[in-house]
Amino acid sequence: MSRSSIKGPYVDAKLIKKVENLKLAGKKEAIKTWARSSQIPPEFVGYTFAVHNGKIFKEVFITEDMVGHRLGEFSLTRNFRGHGRIVKRVLTKT
Repeated sequence: MSRSSIKGPYVDAKLIKKVENLKLAGKKEAIKTWARSSQIPPEFVGYTFAVHNGKIFKEVFITEDMVGHRLGEFSLTRNFRGHGRIVKRVLTKT
């Protein structure tokens, strides 16, 4: 079930405050966060977030196409290492 439209999108208040502080300071450094469920508002465009994936922080640069999505969508938690490897079997006659 999606979030009620009356409430509006969920954006972590700490992230908004950090982006405003960077905007006032004129800096463009990465913002470290664990708030994977926070949606991306238009104010975040052009900033880099270091989103925690459970093990490490992955840097995510926010573009206009990402507005409305969640931060966790761009910091994957599982590493796909491929399906079973094909092993070349050598048949020998005995």
